[in-house]
Parts: sequence; structure tokens; C-alpha cells
Amino acid sequence: MRIARFSHNESIRFGIVDEGELVVLSGDPMFAGFDTTGERVPLADVALLAPVIPRSKVVCVGRNYRDHAAEMGNDVPTAPMLFFKPNTSVIGPGDAVALPRHSEFVSYEGELAAIIGRIAKNVPASRALDHVFGYTIANDLTARDWQKSDGQWARAKGFDTSCPLGPAIETEFDVNGSAVITTRLNGEVRQQGPISDMIFSLAEIIEFASAAFTLLPGDVILTGTPAGVGQITAGDIVEVEITGLGLLRNTARPA
Repeated sequence: MRIARFSHNESIRFGIVDEGELVVLSGDPMFAGFDTTGERVPLADVALLAPVIPRSKVVCVGRNYRDHAAEMGNDVPTAPMLFFKPNTSVIGPGDAVALPRHSEFVSYEGELAAIIGRIAKNVPASRALDHVFGYTIANDLTARDWQKSDGQWARAKGFDTSCPLGPAIETEFDVNGSAVITTRLNGEVRQQGPISDMIFSLAEIIEFASAAFTLLPGDVILTGTPAGVGQITAGDIVEVEITGLGLLRNTARPA
């Protein structure tokens, strides 16, 4: 089932994607279930929004693909390397990425994102995926110069608009399957790799993270990026596509 969050007639609603239409839901399905209103709205008539705005946090994993760790000159981590993005970093499909002032090098990172659907604390990997509501696409935008100068990643990874999500949430995605991440910059493929190349699986990430802090419904987990990251500048169009999840497209502009 594919769930979209959308704006229509000056209201924000949720719907089930059914070919070219949205079957309108009575509320946020993560909390209100899948009761419908009986309305159907053409996809062409709505503006798709970020499929979720985290109530609490975006949890990200650094260097979770060996080839990306190598291209950045880093060792492969022995445990998941976690950091946060604030919910103010989240934007939706088609929204503009505002390149931050005073940064001279912002890069794209196409990633698989998981949305937590149930409270998770000290969850073993064997039960971790039971706490996932669904999956979407993310772009973990990074101000590389700030990342190097600051010594920690809060500013470099957490600036406004640094976390595009979308286009929708897929509840039946096989996270252990053969899906491929492909990132294009202005139509040219820059990243391409199977999600099976992750060093730490999503289940292992949830186990590791939930041992430290509680994961809440609506929290988002970004699972890392394959090799091929690079700079974006004003006017560039970044597309991240994941097999079975669709395509997330955003354009960069000056802040």
C-alpha cells in the first residue's frame, strides 16, 4: 500500500495511491488507521508533501556503504555511526533545496528511509522490522565544508531543507530485497547501488539506536548512501530513485 500526504483545496490530508487517484483517508494512518472518507482525488490536482514530518527526530547512519566510506577516505565503522537531523530539515517532493549561506559545498546523498510506526525501545533485531510503518526515499544533503570545519555534524547535516523525503510511503517494500538506489544530477547518473550493500541492516540499526534512545511513531531513519556523492549548485536538479518506491526530485536554489 502506498500512502501519500498531500495538499488539496487549502487542506493537508492523507490518501492511498490508487493508480492516478488518491483514496482520501480520514486521518493520519499511523495513528488513525486506514478508514476512508469515500472521496477520491486525482493525483494531478494535488501537491504532494513530505509523506511524514517527524514528531521527534530523523536518525541517520553515516558510512553505511563500504564504497562510500572509501571514497571519503574513512574506515568502515565497526558499529552504526548515528547522527540526527531536526524535523525542520524535512521538505517534500518538488520543494526547493535552499543552499545555505556561507557554505560553499553542499552535496547530495540518495538514501532509503524507514518510518517508525510503533514505539521502539531496546528492540532486538529479530523484531525490529515489526516497528516499521513503511519506507520512502531521502536525500541526506550535507554541507561538506561545515562538516569538516565543525568537527561534528549538526550544522552540516541539519540545515533547513537538508532532508527531502518522498514521494510517498510504501508499506509493503522488501527492505532485504534487491532494490537499487539511483541518484541523478541534472539527468546524469551519479550514484547507483543495491540496498543489500548496506554494512548494517535496518534491523541492526533499529536495535542499536533503540538501545540508546526511544524511537517514536513518525521518526525517520536514513540508512546511508552508496558511493558517488558530489556537489550541487543553484539550479541543479537532483533525482533519487529507489526500485519500488518511486522518484524524489528537488531543485537547488540560493537561500
